[in-house]
Amino acid sequence: MRDGWDNRLLRFTSCAALLEVVLGDRGVEVDWSVAAAQSPERGCDNLSHMRVGCFTPLLSQFPLEKVFEKLKKLNISTVELGTGNYPGDPHCKLSMLENENELKEFKKKLDDHGFTISALSTHGNPLHPDAALAKGFADSSKRTVELAAKLGVPVVIDFSGCPGDSDSAKFPNWVTCPWPTEYLDVLDWQWDKKVTPYWQQHGKFAKDHGVKIAIEMHPGFVVYNPETMLRLREIAGDAVGCNYDPSHMFWQGIDPIKAVRVLGDCIYHVHAKDTQIYDANLPKTGVLDTKKYTDEKNRAWIFRTCGYGHAYTWWSEFISTLRMFGYDYVLSIEHEDTLMSPDEGLTKAAGFLNQIVIREQPAAPWWV
Repeated sequence: MRDGWDNRLLRFTSCAALLEVVLGDRGVEVDWSVAAAQSPERGCDNLSHMRVGCFTPLLSQFPLEKVFEKLKKLNISTVELGTGNYPGDPHCKLSMLENENELKEFKKKLDDHGFTISALSTHGNPLHPDAALAKGFADSSKRTVELAAKLGVPVVIDFSGCPGDSDSAKFPNWVTCPWPTEYLDVLDWQWDKKVTPYWQQHGKFAKDHGVKIAIEMHPGFVVYNPETMLRLREIAGDAVGCNYDPSHMFWQGIDPIKAVRVLGDCIYHVHAKDTQIYDANLPKTGVLDTKKYTDEKNRAWIFRTCGYGHAYTWWSEFISTLRMFGYDYVLSIEHEDTLMSPDEGLTKAAGFLNQIVIREQPAAPWWV
């Protein structure tokens, strides 16, 4: 009886939460691995089709072979790997740049398990006012570009960084308002003296190595919305685009689907992560909520597993709009849902996304 319900309902699922309610009413526990298994990957090269991937820090406690084993069961064969800075480097070491044997063994491990890498991630703050910290972040980013070139990985993910308010600052200073006017003076100084010199140089470095840098638009850094993303791209050149995470658009009040149309062809990588807005708390805090992410019941918003902030219809339109504007690459699951374990969040997201991702190239319209 259970298998019958699973197969029929998974075929017609509208969203993860709804499916669990329907099956739960019948005393059935959802096995999301079934959903994942119904959408087989097709053998394609690294850039030829949209597919579900995984950003692996949520599995940092496991060795890489175990990660591959786990993801295969969820019909995922593409990974995004951290190389240091904020994501850490549990599965991909920059030491491979100096150790050919280590590099060869790593490549063999990928090949033996049938996995590809969508991106190497080195999210950091290369503009940090602490010179030692900034150098560490920047060096990791530069070496990650070099490693990506050696591995044939097309994309490196990073943050734009955020300077302080002067050369004597100790901490980053994220400007969020135009008045009093000294804030605009700080913002001009940041872009003219720190952002532009660094990203002109680093953008050229990436281009020279045949690698694209995808900036994650993230509040707290100078690039946090489509406008600042396009401003940086104009400065740094087309080797720099964005890692598009819709969750950070939601809570800023930006429609992520409409923003795809603004960003156009500068989307180089996508994180699959949702956000839930709590209207009961929003009037009290606004969107700039600095309470800890674990204070879920009092926050205005939290990150959610795909399908638990927005339903099937939203995600299907988002995926369709990405394709419409030329993005046909990986949807990399990033788990930051504090209401779910990493294992459950990953499994549910994989099942949900594998039902709606568009894999095949469209055919010529026969009716035209």
